[in-house]
Amino acid sequence: MYLVSTFAGEAGKKAGDFFTPAEVSTLLAKLTKSKPGARICDVTCGSGSLLIKAGKEVGNNNFSLYGQEVNGSTWALAMMNMFLHGFDNAVIRWGDTLRNPKLKMNDKLMKFDTVVANPPFSLDKWGAEEAASDPYNRFWRGIPPKSKGDWAFISHMLEVADDQSGKVGVIIPHGVLFRGGSEGKIRQYILENEHTLEAIIGLPANLFYGTGIPAAIAIFRKGRGSENVLFIDASREYENGKNQNKLRPEDIEHIVGIYRKFAAGELQPGVVEDKYAYVATPDEIRENDFNLNIPRYVDTYEEEAEIDIPAVQKEIEQLETELAEVQGKMKEYLKELGY
Repeated sequence: MYLVSTFAGEAGKKAGDFFTPAEVSTLLAKLTKSKPGARICDVTCGSGSLLIKAGKEVGNNNFSLYGQEVNGSTWALAMMNMFLHGFDNAVIRWGDTLRNPKLKMNDKLMKFDTVVANPPFSLDKWGAEEAASDPYNRFWRGIPPKSKGDWAFISHMLEVADDQSGKVGVIIPHGVLFRGGSEGKIRQYILENEHTLEAIIGLPANLFYGTGIPAAIAIFRKGRGSENVLFIDASREYENGKNQNKLRPEDIEHIVGIYRKFAAGELQPGVVEDKYAYVATPDEIRENDFNLNIPRYVDTYEEEAEIDIPAVQKEIEQLETELAEVQGKMKEYLKELGY
């Protein structure tokens, strides 16, 4: 894992295509913690780091891992990663998840208890032209725009999650939360009719290889007994790194602790923690036109300290007096030097 992460750190722009930072993988694995016996899938598995973390979170060896990766060399890296971690039975397929899903059973898409992914952000040319005739009818909620495949990946993940209690955890750019057009319609349909969206968690900037933009995690859960949505703004809690920021163990536990209380039905609508977490009702989300931008729900506004005008004026006058004295001494020194 050290070798893979070092390679990712030096690979530049495309590094995020095959490796999710260890702390982010840990966070997502804890948020989607699977029960023993679970089938766990990463639909864009890269080198398999996130999938391995999700499996280890079960706590024993009673689980099965599945994944698909479009890049041949990265798929080979994932296979090696599985072998080195002792997951010889993991099923990792090589192919395009959106155009040609390979994880099937009896010619139908396999269903999984847990589905996780860190898909490429706003993927251009993801296959919108073929989506209308998709043989698996994954895009029945609507077809995302040609230039942004984020909701295409989410749609696929929702379709392969178990219909009774399947859980989905996906890393997304913030635009997914508020962009309009076809994306807005898909988002609205899910919020109004399916009620599977459980939580939105905003992450700090500069966590991911190859991009400094902040990302978010969206958690969906089928068969949940609530329509409320948890919003967490964790963007200000992290360890500042030279080249890349990092989530600390206490940052991860803060997020996971609040999420688990919400999932257990222990949190009421409204402010959960000032400037950090908020539980929104369907009516509030509707009032915001189904815009899920985190600042609409978590108020992080900090009042600026009042300025003492007389004190500032007095300080300016004092500085001007000191400046005049310094300039006077400078003139004396220059005169002595013959200038």
